[in-house]
Amino acid sequence: MAHKAGFVSLIGKPNAGKSTFMNALVGEKMSIITPKAQTTRHRILGIVNGQDYQIVFSDTPGVIQPRYELQSSMMSMVNESLNDADIILFITDINERHDETDVVEKLKKAQVPLAVIVNKIDKSTQELVADKLAYWQEQLNPAATFAASALHGHNIDAIMNFVVEHLPEHPAYYTEDTLTDRSERFFVSEIIREKIFKLYEKEIPYSTEVIITSFKEESKITRISAEIIVERDSQKNILIGPGGEMMKKVGTYARKDIEEFLDKKVFLELFVKVLPDWRNRKNYLKSFGYED
Repeated sequence: MAHKAGFVSLIGKPNAGKSTFMNALVGEKMSIITPKAQTTRHRILGIVNGQDYQIVFSDTPGVIQPRYELQSSMMSMVNESLNDADIILFITDINERHDETDVVEKLKKAQVPLAVIVNKIDKSTQELVADKLAYWQEQLNPAATFAASALHGHNIDAIMNFVVEHLPEHPAYYTEDTLTDRSERFFVSEIIREKIFKLYEKEIPYSTEVIITSFKEESKITRISAEIIVERDSQKNILIGPGGEMMKKVGTYARKDIEEFLDKKVFLELFVKVLPDWRNRKNYLKSFGYED
């Protein structure tokens, strides 16, 4: 039997549940998940190997109208993912209003198999689910529509079957033991950023970036230093909190998850640094791993 392999792009608006889907499809925690929108900033690949196939899932930032350079870079990753895709999974929240004009226009131009996944159906009625599926069938005429719940694993197998069925014949792109294109340092920085998204309100999470400045693996412990970048002194003060209490909390929660991820004892040091208007400065964005 011929080997099949291909890139599968997950696309949708913020808060549609793409990252939960990515993790459910890959069977590993690849993307950080928080209740806040726009958590995903990078394109992250998750690789699934079967007996005669390889699926390269691509989780991308939620589609938005960019307001600053960081968001422009995020949207260029979405376009890159669509251009590379052999299959597109459009993930939409059951409760989303139909204002995804930009996404819909991109998808109408797609020349590859498209499936629409209506997520979070566990929070809905059968009537609304049927209406949503009919709406998207009419709008996009996809190869398939699925009513699903990534959180509860509903219809994950059916979606995987659709993907495998539509993969093109191609040799594997990655070796069999490769799970992702990202390094341990990247995932450690994402774990720290996830804790910031969960512990702070308003603009603080969106104004921060996490940079791993040191990652030293010793026989019994891994020593990690990280800088949390913010845009203003006032944000730095909020991040640190009275007597450093908030920063201790971030460090404690992050270290616990990093130890689980690395399966090793971790010593974690966190520092806060102010870089004014970093989200609009191309030189900073490039050094933080965001491409033009």
